[in-house]
Amino acid sequence: MIGEGDVGKKTRVLFVCIHNSARSQMGEAFLKEAGGDRFEVESAGIEPGKLNPLVVEAVWEVGIDISGNRTKEVSEFIVRDIRFDFVITVCDEASAERCPIFPGQARRLHWGFPDPSTLQGTDEEKLLAIRKIRDAIRAKVNNWIEELH
Repeated sequence: MIGEGDVGKKTRVLFVCIHNSARSQMGEAFLKEAGGDRFEVESAGIEPGKLNPLVVEAVWEVGIDISGNRTKEVSEFIVRDIRFDFVITVCDEASAERCPIFPGQARRLHWGFPDPSTLQGTDEEKLLAIRKIRDAIRAKVNNWIEELH
C-alpha cells in the first residue's frame, strides 16, 4: 500500500526482461494505460534487441501503439542513477536472476511469462500464443494496480 505521505507522488516502475522486445514492453504499455498519471513507467532489457513485430501487432489489437518504442538497456538507468520504487522482472526465473541490483530502495517483483521469441510455428500460430501472453500480462498489471491502491 502507498502511504498517506505519498499522495501526489508518482510510483516509479521499471519492467525488465532479456531483450526489451516483448514482455517488458507490454508491461510498460499496460501500466501506462491502466495506471494513468499515478505511475512513471519504463522498460529495459538485460541484452536489448529489436521490438518483436508480432508483439507490436498483438498490442495494437487492444488499442495501444508501441511501434515507435525503442529497446533500452538496463544499464542506461543505472548509469543515470534513476531510482525506481519497483523493478518487475517478467522473464523466466533463471533470466530474472541476471537482473542487476538497482540503487535505492526498489522493491523487486518477479512475474514470469513465456518468451515470445522462443515460440515455434507460423506467424499466425505465434500470434495466437502472444495474445495469451499479452492478456496474462495485462491482467497481472491490472490486479497489481488494485493491490497497490
